[in-house]
Amino acid sequence: MKERLLLSLATNHTDIDRIRHDVYAKELGQFALCTAGVLPDRPELASIYITAIEDGELVGFVGITPPTSPRYSIDHYLERNTIPFSFDEHLYEIRALTVIDSARGSMVAPALMYAAFRWVQAHGGTRLMAIGHRKVMDMYLRAGMHNVNRRFQCGPLEYDLLAAPLGSIEKELTRFNNRLNRLEKQVDWQLNISFRRPAKCYHGGAFFNAIGNDFYDLNRRNEIINADVLDAWFPPCPSALQAIHEQLGWIMRTSPPNHAEGLVQILAKTRGVGIENILLGGGSSPLIFMAFRQWLKQKSRVLILDPTYGEYVHVLDKVIGCHVERFKLLKNEGYRLNTKRLVKKLKEGFDLLVWVNPNSPTGRHIPRPEIERVLSQCPSSTRIWVDETYVEYAGHSQSLEPFAAQRENIVVCKSMSKVYGLSGLRVGYLCGFPSLLEPLRALIPPWSVSLPAQIAAVHALQSPDYYTKYYEETHLLRTQLMQGLRQLGIQEIIPGIANFILFHLTDDHPDAATLIHRCREQGLFIRNAAEMGTRMGDRAIRIAVKDAETNHRMLRTLKITLQKTIPKEPLGALA
Repeated sequence: MKERLLLSLATNHTDIDRIRHDVYAKELGQFALCTAGVLPDRPELASIYITAIEDGELVGFVGITPPTSPRYSIDHYLERNTIPFSFDEHLYEIRALTVIDSARGSMVAPALMYAAFRWVQAHGGTRLMAIGHRKVMDMYLRAGMHNVNRRFQCGPLEYDLLAAPLGSIEKELTRFNNRLNRLEKQVDWQLNISFRRPAKCYHGGAFFNAIGNDFYDLNRRNEIINADVLDAWFPPCPSALQAIHEQLGWIMRTSPPNHAEGLVQILAKTRGVGIENILLGGGSSPLIFMAFRQWLKQKSRVLILDPTYGEYVHVLDKVIGCHVERFKLLKNEGYRLNTKRLVKKLKEGFDLLVWVNPNSPTGRHIPRPEIERVLSQCPSSTRIWVDETYVEYAGHSQSLEPFAAQRENIVVCKSMSKVYGLSGLRVGYLCGFPSLLEPLRALIPPWSVSLPAQIAAVHALQSPDYYTKYYEETHLLRTQLMQGLRQLGIQEIIPGIANFILFHLTDDHPDAATLIHRCREQGLFIRNAAEMGTRMGDRAIRIAVKDAETNHRMLRTLKITLQKTIPKEPLGALA
């Protein structure tokens, strides 16, 4: 059986120099023949070579000249002042793409080109240049490079200089995603970088682009509505604000308790579990990434709801690359979770079940007794991860924490961001059986939860009545916002219980992407829910519930943007 094509960095240039001589001296006549049968590289070029080896034989290679090299190869042929782009610390050169005769026309050349692109990308390059012969010109052009109209001679052959920003090459490569999928399976990739550039996890929050990520003028926040994330519309409890305000200077310069021991004790007491059942982190996201990478491998089988919170799909699919199976929640059933069908599915044997309850983006909630019944029937070999970010909107008694604390395979993930008004401070924790959390404790660094976050979280946990009042008001505001959406002709609204609403636009409306673009022009940021499931269609939108005045502004903006003609007035003029 033929081995996969091995791609790796060259450690010995003997075979490369031999093939260089065979191709560039013997075959092409560009250099004088050498009795030793080798053609070494120029000494002023500090190039890195990626090699392709098939069945133990070197069949091709490509050189990469980094900006730290004393010279580029192109310097031997053209003066820099004649070249129409700048030379700086981000410019890399691809050169000497060479394939032996028997391997030409195969995947070797494209594989080497892609490997060179990824190596440059992973090492911080932003621009690329290459020397292209007419026989390989089409491959360079298809990859997104451009001929800069600088031709030169090397022996009897003519070459063209090509260049492109890496961003445009990356964009062009998306057209060849199926080919890259096949290539990934056909090569043995040993370059100490990932085959694909790791994808960033998208989490909403595009509104900050309008405010300014440099924080130069935070007053811009008054001009926009951040309904694409689910931050609390109400402020943190007064005692938390007062405590931080009174000691702000000291708090900002002082290191916090290493592992937030005081906060852990209050959490355990409030939730009715032991301190050994609590594992604290700087928000729920670091805990998700940390735990899943510790528990799961590429061969692991994971069951998730579809649709659900997008961060889980990202870490499972893009970061770990395990086998992800989706439990479909259907639009024509209002995205209700059929727990009987779920129990049956779990018997197929999974390493992990991820269950977000209340779910996002649907807002649907399964009552605690029913969840406990389902999980009691789950195989003990399956770990269960229950995300309860929004459970307080369903009522404090709905949390599964006391149940999870007694089960060796269940973990509850809690965030204090969305229900306590602490999104900017980042506090999250896991609640589970001690032996399940114990291996994860060593992975939590000291001071992972800031001092302002610890102080605010302690006060929040001691102010349940304050927050309960706002949860009840959120239900009223959600109902009013749903009524307003119906008045706009939006009828497909999912009756969730959290601080957001999922709805579907009709065929008479623009699609979600168009509406979101129009809304952003007016300062309203809402979320395209199609990104959170495989069967959401192109008309699903999730919108956060805000205070009464802001909800009114959102409805006014939606009314205008659902029309074809968009006025130029700023959002403030619509209030």
